[in-house]
Formats: sequence, C-alpha cells, structure tokens
Amino acid sequence: MLTISGKSHGKFCDGVSRRDFLRIGGLAMGGLSLPELLKAEAEARTGRSFKSVIMIYMCGAPPHQDMYDLKMDAPLEIRGPYKPIKTAVPGIHISEHAPRLAKIMDKLVPIRSMYGSPNGAHDSFICYTGKPPPPNGGGAPVGRLSDPPSLGSVVSKLKGQADPAMPAFIGLAPKAGHPPYGSPGHPGFCGNTHAAFRPNGAGMEDLQLNGITLDRLEDRRSLLTGFDSFRRELDASGLVGSMDAFNQQALNVLTSSKLLAALDLNQESVKTRERYGKGDPKNYGDGAPLNLEHFLLARRLVEAGARVVTLNFGRWDFHDNNYPQLLRHLPLFDQGMSALVEDLHQRGLDKDVAVVAWGEFGRTPMVNKDGGRDHWPRVGGALLAGGGFRTGQVIGATDRLGGEPTERPVHFGEVFASLYQHMGIDTVKTTLNDLTGRPQYLVDGWQPMPELV
Repeated sequence: MLTISGKSHGKFCDGVSRRDFLRIGGLAMGGLSLPELLKAEAEARTGRSFKSVIMIYMCGAPPHQDMYDLKMDAPLEIRGPYKPIKTAVPGIHISEHAPRLAKIMDKLVPIRSMYGSPNGAHDSFICYTGKPPPPNGGGAPVGRLSDPPSLGSVVSKLKGQADPAMPAFIGLAPKAGHPPYGSPGHPGFCGNTHAAFRPNGAGMEDLQLNGITLDRLEDRRSLLTGFDSFRRELDASGLVGSMDAFNQQALNVLTSSKLLAALDLNQESVKTRERYGKGDPKNYGDGAPLNLEHFLLARRLVEAGARVVTLNFGRWDFHDNNYPQLLRHLPLFDQGMSALVEDLHQRGLDKDVAVVAWGEFGRTPMVNKDGGRDHWPRVGGALLAGGGFRTGQVIGATDRLGGEPTERPVHFGEVFASLYQHMGIDTVKTTLNDLTGRPQYLVDGWQPMPELV
C-alpha cells in the first residue's frame, strides 16, 4: 500500500483535503487492493467503451410539482407560489427559478411521471440500481454483498476500465448524516472489487509514498512532481518490470498524473469555473453538499476516461419551509446542471455522456401545516440529457394535482435500461450471477425507452 503522510489542512478546490484524496486503499477500493480489482476486471474479459454516465442523486427527493410539472389549475395550497416560464421548446414550461435550464430545454428531457419506489422511505438504492431496496438492507451504510449492484459497479464489471490510468466507477459523494445520502452506489453481488473509487477518501486507509509528506507538497503541482519522481525511481530500480500486469496497472492509476489532473479544477479557465460556480462544499443538514464544483469535476472525470461518475447534491427533504428551502437548492441546481449540459455539447461529448438527475420519489401535492411537502412515492420527476437521446421533449404527465401519473408512467428500470443501452450493454441478454450463482437480469425485464431513440 502507498501512503502520503502529512497534515490534513491542504484542500482541493472542491473542499476535499489532499490527505483525503491520497488515502487510496481500504474502503476506497472496496477493501481490496487495486491489483486485485484490475485482475478481476481482466478475468471478466469484458470489452471497452468510452461511453459514460453522470448520475446526480438529489438526496431526499425534490418536489417535482415545483420544478418541472407546475400545476397552475390546482388550488393555491397545491400549486404553490411559483410561476411557470417558457423554455427554448415551445409548449414546455418549467419553474421560474430554473431559467438557465429553460434556455437549454432543447438539450433536456424532463420526465414527469417517474414511479417505482415501493414506499416513502429515504433510500438512494433505487436511484443507483433501478430496483426497489431489499428488505432491511438496501440503505445500509456499506450495502450488502447479496444486494443488486449499482449501475457504476455493473459497468465496472462488464466493461472494465476505459483508460488504465482511470477507475471505471468514481463516486464524489462525501459521508452524510443519513448514510444513504452519502452513498455513491454500492457494488452488491458484483463484489467490492467493483465499488466506487471515492476521491473524498471516506473510510480509506492512509498510505505513505517514500517518506514524502504533504508538508513538502504544498500545492497540486508539487504533488504531481512527487508522483512522477516516485515513478521514475521505481522504473530505475527495475521493480516495475518485475511486477505482474495487474500491479503495473495499479501503479498506473496511483501514480498517474491523469487522475490527479482531472481532479485539479485549476486547470480550467476562470470563465469556465465561474460558469459552473462554487455553491457550498459543506453538507446540507444530514444530506450532501450543494457543491457546484462537483458538476465540473464529473465532466472532467468522464472526459479523462471514467465510465460512471455519481455525485450527490443537497438535501431536498422539505417537510417544512418547502419554498424557502427550494429557493436555496433549485437556483444552484439550475446553474450546475445547465453548465454541465452546455459544456458537454460544446466539447462534443453530448452523444458519449448521458446525464440523469433525480431523487428517490416525489412530494405530496398538498402542502402541510408546516409549509412543507411530504413523501410521495406514487409519482416523481427526473431530468435527462446527453447520451445521444432525443431531447427537447417532455415524457409523461400527471393529473391536475400532480399526484398520479396519467400519461406514459416511467419506471426507474426503464431509465436504467436506456442508460445500459447507451453503454452498449444488452439488458435482454446480459445477466450477472448473484452470490448463489444464479443469473440475475440487470433491470428485471424493463426495456429501453423508445422515446429517447
């Protein structure tokens, strides 16, 4: 194991300490060494693909009827105070507090009829797998090996690394007071070999790198120099040549400047960074940060070769003061999501990178006595972009009160089938064996959405 020791006061631009990022090992790789991870991927003899997915989990479930599905014909206690605005696509209207998304509606697909959550329990599981959480386990802090795996872990197992210097699956979620809010998506029966690589260092072991301390590496440029020097020393010693292929690949990831460079937002122009904004790097309550720099990090990571990147954004569980809290969350989401989608198009990545943003269910049509909206698993919303999808359309509709789907109900599994299809994975034919050796389908029979093709 490699360790860089030193003080933890240094920070990356997203608020993550250098010490956190350099804790590579332990739970960061699912408790297994990186050579073991790479060996398992190679043994799967999987193909290679540079298609990617960015998944934005909106912790706690956002109020769909205050964002993409405003109900102006409903009573005030249901419709709320927000007004709809026109978008770039005639006939599509969304909240006045998402003006940037309105301007790029031709690049988006709001889904107004999401369903599939079995109950009103907070759990990120369905957002990462497309399946209801197993009884007494899906929301566990570390997941269970008997559970269905997340999309990132499935892609890691079936596709492996697109670039030997980049992990296939990267999760930007920090720890959270409510553990499912801090999950990047668990590996389940794919095994910890295919757990998310977590640059924030949550739960990882310390490493040391030939006595080089962070006190001697006070900025990212020095850090890259230190890794390069370490690699040259190993090459000169002949140690690299004697390693097996998997250890060499592990060394490629741990010492590559490519991963570190992708995490270095200082390499972006000031204009680009201002376009994304900063948001707030601190956790929002027991949820995730409203960290806009994670949107930019996600784009940089998929551009560098990551196949799946997940990020957790905010805490949308507004049981009280729904409207003031939404005014804290929605404008920031509007900025980060719009910047990401526009950036992908400008860089020619819109067909290669699919983006989905959603929560685990919707919110009640009726505003409660505390001015909040409670849990509503019967219908919710989602927002898709990229992936070569047919954008500039709304899919699904709800009734006058926004409480029941009335047109084209969309199950989480259908979105997952579409994302797997984007990744070149045939969900009709592809199975993964669970811990008993029984083959399991990835999406339980759901088909890709024909509207997106």
